[in-house]
Amino acid sequence: MRIGFGYDVHRFGPGRSVRIGGVTIAHDRGVVAHSDGDVLLHALMDAILGAAGLGDIGLHFPPGDPRYAGADSRELLRAVVKLAGERGLAVGNCDLTLVAEAPRIGPHRASIVANVAADLGITPDRVNVKATTAEGLGAIGRGEGLAGHAAVLLV
Repeated sequence: MRIGFGYDVHRFGPGRSVRIGGVTIAHDRGVVAHSDGDVLLHALMDAILGAAGLGDIGLHFPPGDPRYAGADSRELLRAVVKLAGERGLAVGNCDLTLVAEAPRIGPHRASIVANVAADLGITPDRVNVKATTAEGLGAIGRGEGLAGHAAVLLV
């Protein structure tokens, strides 16, 4: 068994929606990112890669590489799962946390869990998704962006 931890943060910018856990959620802004800016999936990918001893997402999907401009993070996640599988590792479970003042993910939680479970090849009961705010502190608390944390167990 191996554990991994991942973190990602993006600032808000122009747009009318954000991607969180593979779900497009209406919002008054988008995120500034090279790919789709999905902080939960980016954190999860880093956690898996770290646990597998495979570096981080920047190593595998460089932010300056035009092949990944606007990339769907669900596709990238499936590629990361395949890399871990090549090392004989599979996700046992994961715990994901969104840190943001907005948008609220409550109405989207089941869809996020379903997406993540499908992409990891595990049952939804092994995916936990939660959210919190920064209580008005710092850049995230001021509503300037959002962050994702992920913990994963590889077996």
